Amino acid sequence: MKNVFVYLLISASLLAGQVCRAQNPNFHIYLCIGQSNMEGAGRIEAQDTLSIDPRFKILEAVDCPQINRAKGQWYTAKPPLCRCRTGLSPADYFGRAMLETMPNEQSLGLVHVAVAGSKLEIFDKVKYKAYLDSSAKEKPWMINMAKEYGGNPYERLIEMARIAQKSGVIKGILLHQGESNTGDKTWPAQVKKLYDDILADLNLTPNSIPLLAGEVVGADQGGKCASMNEIIATLPQTLPKAVVVSSKGLPAVPDKLHFSSEGVRDFGKRYAAALLVAEGRK
Repeated sequence: MKNVFVYLLISASLLAGQVCRAQNPNFHIYLCIGQSNMEGAGRIEAQDTLSIDPRFKILEAVDCPQINRAKGQWYTAKPPLCRCRTGLSPADYFGRAMLETMPNEQSLGLVHVAVAGSKLEIFDKVKYKAYLDSSAKEKPWMINMAKEYGGNPYERLIEMARIAQKSGVIKGILLHQGESNTGDKTWPAQVKKLYDDILADLNLTPNSIPLLAGEVVGADQGGKCASMNEIIATLPQTLPKAVVVSSKGLPAVPDKLHFSSEGVRDFGKRYAAALLVAEGRK
């Protein structure tokens, strides 16, 4: 019995050593979640596809034969970053801006799961199915987007994040969601539950990483859901690791719900700047 115990102890130690060696502490991973503005509503232009730093990676969350990508594989982060036919996401210029502040030996990867038009409930590991069932008649297009994630966007996020953890270290979460929850005062509590669930399911220490939450199109731009920014502003009271990213002055397209490509680029840079400030860096 003693020899068996020693064997198991040695095996466990070797396995732990293999896991540690597999994770590269210089590969920083960020999870990106939300609805259309995070998914990528901005038009991808030529400038967005040129001179992409090879240290910037995206872990494909769905099979995308149209752009020669396969689920669960890493690629250089050339937009689109969400699914196969989405547009420009603020996560794109967040990653580019962050890399400008990082040493050459460090790299940055994204796990990107977002669904246009969805309430935050779509990422609730318990309530998601009831939410999708209740939305089937009103938003069949949203249901089809969720089906690309196997019908459960949250589970796909966790599945991809676990793959990412084999290569690097999860450093934070980027969230842009709120238009579909405008006026919902339970939204901060829902975000906290989502944050806690993610960390628990990925075996991360509670309250150990920042969550960056971007405002919706602001009142100064005629944003149709601008009142939601008052609720988003209260998030750090419920989730201390939350950092709110201002959308003030960011241009929107005529629907006043989505940011223009210019606005998306600047928003991504603001996400990076907000994170650096929160970490006490310039």
